[in-house]
Amino acid sequence: MTTRILPVVGDADAARSVTTLLSQLPDAEPAAPIGDSTSLIDTLARLAAESIDELPEVVLVHERIGPVPALELIREVALRFPAVGVVLVTVDASPGLFSAAMDAGARGLVGLPLSYEELAQRVQAAAGWSVGVRRHLGQGGDVFTGPGGTVVAVSGSKGGVGTTLTAVQLALAARASGMNTALVDLDLQAGDVASYLDVQFRRSIVDLASIQDISPRVLQDAVFIHESGIGLLLAPGEGERGEEINDRAARQILSALRNRYEVVVVDCGTQMNTANAAAIEMADTTLLVTTPDVVSVRAAKRMVRLWDRLQIRKAEETVVVVNRYTRGTEIQPPLIERITATRVSRVVVPANFKELQAVVDAGRMQDLEAKSTVKQALWALAGELGLVKAPPAGEGQRKMKGDRGSVRLRGGRAK
Repeated sequence: MTTRILPVVGDADAARSVTTLLSQLPDAEPAAPIGDSTSLIDTLARLAAESIDELPEVVLVHERIGPVPALELIREVALRFPAVGVVLVTVDASPGLFSAAMDAGARGLVGLPLSYEELAQRVQAAAGWSVGVRRHLGQGGDVFTGPGGTVVAVSGSKGGVGTTLTAVQLALAARASGMNTALVDLDLQAGDVASYLDVQFRRSIVDLASIQDISPRVLQDAVFIHESGIGLLLAPGEGERGEEINDRAARQILSALRNRYEVVVVDCGTQMNTANAAAIEMADTTLLVTTPDVVSVRAAKRMVRLWDRLQIRKAEETVVVVNRYTRGTEIQPPLIERITATRVSRVVVPANFKELQAVVDAGRMQDLEAKSTVKQALWALAGELGLVKAPPAGEGQRKMKGDRGSVRLRGGRAK
């Protein structure tokens, strides 16, 4: 059997050395080296989208890779593409690093300078493991597969601008259109998703914090299935426990959710910490909710600049959502776009709290009537972001069922 090997090496000299040795292995088919972690994930996602059989059996990760560190990269590959055997190439072959690599999901470790015998042994073991996993998948095993779904992070410029409302309605819209959807409350100290959806559940996201390998069964135990069909991963009831979720845990949890759900909406709240910073960086789309007033827009500008300084999200990659919009306000969306240097969504959410007050007070956001202009706007935003299933060919508009009626919106991914 031919073993396909994908080397991931940032240094040109090291890449040549690794490729030369790999070409000498029996029945090996080494691919051209990939020079950074982002290209690796993109390549694997593209191959997995075609078929799991298109993935290489072995990925060889050199210790000097970036921008994501080698161990974090191994963890992400292991979570998103479990049918791939990952081998770490490193100068440090100590027991401590070996243990850390195994915890991250590696199937072996090869020391530098490279030894033909050791490399052949580790590659063969990883390839054998990969073949076994694929055989299991072929029998319908409950294992994560494929490149995963879309992750949307929703953050607020400041408290009270409607961040949770936006996240909840986007998730409800996605689920109503038939998308398998999860909603994550990553506002770890003050999350209100449970209050908005009338949920009481003893498990929360912190139950996953210390788990090294989040299997489908473990994830299922932590997720509450709401009456709407949305899978909810809630913030802890005790805010101080939010500190248990660091950036590593957030990445691992979101990667597991991405591989189980078509749409993952993350309520990041308004306070920056390592966990929601990781979510904003990982997200396919990041929304920043603001209201059209001086204080909120200034806060939005500060937030965008903070993300840029932390190198987690560029301004031009951020979509600002204007909530509580009125035609008479002096601060219009084009001005907000210029001030924040972001893209403002085409859909604006009207100021109409009277529509919301009854369902907010009752904690039944899922019962918001379809004729509500706020709901119509937020579900249209879901269409703009591509979070709802596209209408059949030739059908210009799609009717989406609500709890008490229907709302017509035009789907399509934002450009």
